[in-house]
Amino acid sequence: MHVAGRIEDYALIGDMQTAALVCRDGRVDWLCLPRFDSPAVFAGLLGTEEHGFWRMGPAHADGAAPQPADRRRYRGDSLVLESEWDTPAGTVRVIDFMPPRDGAPQLVRIVEGVSGSVPVRSELRMRFSYGWVVPWVHKVDGRTVAVAGPDSVWLDTSAETYGEDLTTYSDFTVSPGERIAFTISWQPSHHQPPAMAEPEASLEATEDFWRDWVEHCTYHGPYRDAVVRSLITLKALTYAPTGGIVAAPTTSLPEDIGGSRNWDYRFTWLRDAAITLSSLLRTGYREEARAWREWLLRAVAGDPENLQIMYGIAGERELGENELNWLPGYENSQPVRVGNGAAGQLQLDVYGEVTEALHLAHMTGLARNDYASLLQVKLIRWVEQHWDEPDEGIWEVRGPRRHFVHSKVMTWVAVDRTIKLIESGDVEGPLERWKELRDTIHRDVCEKGYDAERNTFTQSYGSRELDASLLLIPQMGFLPPDDKRVIGTIEAIQRELATEDGFILRYPTSADEAGVDGLEGEEGAFLACSFWMADDLAMIGRVEEARKLFERLLSLRNDLGLLAEEWDPHNKRQVGNFPQAFSHVPLIDTALRLTASGAYGGG
Repeated sequence: MHVAGRIEDYALIGDMQTAALVCRDGRVDWLCLPRFDSPAVFAGLLGTEEHGFWRMGPAHADGAAPQPADRRRYRGDSLVLESEWDTPAGTVRVIDFMPPRDGAPQLVRIVEGVSGSVPVRSELRMRFSYGWVVPWVHKVDGRTVAVAGPDSVWLDTSAETYGEDLTTYSDFTVSPGERIAFTISWQPSHHQPPAMAEPEASLEATEDFWRDWVEHCTYHGPYRDAVVRSLITLKALTYAPTGGIVAAPTTSLPEDIGGSRNWDYRFTWLRDAAITLSSLLRTGYREEARAWREWLLRAVAGDPENLQIMYGIAGERELGENELNWLPGYENSQPVRVGNGAAGQLQLDVYGEVTEALHLAHMTGLARNDYASLLQVKLIRWVEQHWDEPDEGIWEVRGPRRHFVHSKVMTWVAVDRTIKLIESGDVEGPLERWKELRDTIHRDVCEKGYDAERNTFTQSYGSRELDASLLLIPQMGFLPPDDKRVIGTIEAIQRELATEDGFILRYPTSADEAGVDGLEGEEGAFLACSFWMADDLAMIGRVEEARKLFERLLSLRNDLGLLAEEWDPHNKRQVGNFPQAFSHVPLIDTALRLTASGAYGGG
């Protein structure tokens, strides 16, 4: 029985409309078609081999476990994956990629002989609707097609195929220089068949696309490899038709192995997308910033009173949460969820992140958009009326609403950036009234969110708990880095929220009872928070300490440079949805800050 690999065992390939995860053993265990948020065709990641997979690699004896590749890498700065196996019969390479598409989405797998004559097997088990539906598989004009309901997936290959046990197999041998390609293409089942695949031409076009895109990167510092891989990952999480950016291409990869902290991240969080936009802008990618701004304007549609914290990748508002009870979950982590009920939460910090992103776009010379400026003013008119309400906060707690300090700080950011916009003369607004509002929020936070006895800001008004989001106070300009309250907060978080390795937890959680977030169980160190700590240490002059923490964080990446949401300090493994934009964005930001400070080692 197949067991999904560790989260860090997976590689990402994608076409900027959806993505697949490829395990070290050559098995594609996750692929949603035709979009990131569509039902999965391969859902073995969250279940068993019965829920869909596609393995390609050296043939193995029946009952024997497929072996992991001896080597794998991305081809240069691209999303073209190469995996190589050394076998007693010789060496074989599998090249996996998804070509950026005009028509049908495709996953291409090219088997190449390197040395000797190696027997190879392809095992393709398609299951629609997250492993729930077994399709009808048959041949049409020499092509294999799987059909169920609205979906059809077409397999094209020159190799002989046969069906057995509801699985499509192909057995063949490759010699040095010989290449045999397999392509699956998705198409609505009522449409004509998709065009025949041209795998070699698609491979060349895919490599050209990524090479040309990476050339626009303006960062050339010592951490360039890590930054470029993170940028490619962020680009891969962008839904090209609309400019929306998913937080991750997966659902329900657990924050607590075997627990219930399992969420669907295949949507566009305004917060995650805004910080992603900021990193792209700082590294030279203005076209992505323009596309995201257009997406935002369409999604919000001039209605800030009903602003959601997240939307579908095309701006959809209905993201109802359901549980897929036929899937046992990744390493029995249940439930498996699709949709996200947090879409209806109040998270005041989102107004600050969106306004900061629009401000940065304006400051970096993105062509002026009058409607974007108007939206910013509308957002602040709403904030003016609601900033002093309790909310669910940045971490989407499912417990009672609170007056979270980070939320209040970000409403201050929203007002501050809009004041700057008015002062630049680009938009009109009640300048003096909003300056007074800015001062009011600042005073409120410093009076009610600060524990003078311990010299630290706290998670929420009146609480003693800490929260890693407080690390953003100096980064957002709320207080200068040398303020004693900022330094005290950084040191308190190091004392109370750091693991033995120095990585940072989001906030205290308890294994035996529901905490502030209303959930049972623990979670790992949140990687974004650990990068924030490195940033803050650099800002307060502890630059060498910042560099060492940053390079420890870089060492947590898998062999392909990818990060999930969290790091499990007990089991020394990645946890949470993967790969995670909210981890790769602060990696980029911290690399830029350390490079600017002149503090870096080998990269």
